[in-house]
Amino acid sequence: MDWMHQLDTIAATGAAMLLGGVIGFERELRDRPAGFRTHMLVAGAAALLVGLGILLVEAHPALAADGGRLRVDPLRLVESVIAGVAFIGAGSIFARRGEGGGVAGITTAASLLMVAVIGIACGFGYFLLAVLATGLTLMVLGLLKLADRALAQHKAKREPE
Repeated sequence: MDWMHQLDTIAATGAAMLLGGVIGFERELRDRPAGFRTHMLVAGAAALLVGLGILLVEAHPALAADGGRLRVDPLRLVESVIAGVAFIGAGSIFARRGEGGGVAGITTAASLLMVAVIGIACGFGYFLLAVLATGLTLMVLGLLKLADRALAQHKAKREPE
């Protein structure tokens, strides 16, 4: 097994964890149920699973059928990551439900899904895509939060007392 490919995989995992940590830090600042460490681990796990899949295919040529067609579907790894994140996301929603009886934590669940996808992008080596997606995610979480507040204030002014 080639050590350089394994080092590439761990570097991609580290990059995913760094990007996930940036988003998790924003969630942590807002005191959400899933914060810095959770987002880092979800992104890193996604990248590592994808990297492992790539390493397995490279290390075991028998996985390729005649004519070079692949018998292993790398998208199954992606599906597995998404299924796992769905459970974590559901947990973040239910963790906040007790406060006032309303549903809360949906944005955090969505941010966990996003960091998983960012991790997948890192795992496949699409680092520019991952960095840009991180920026877009931060814009949504930060700038649109301001827009939500402005809209809520506008609605409050229009309601009769």
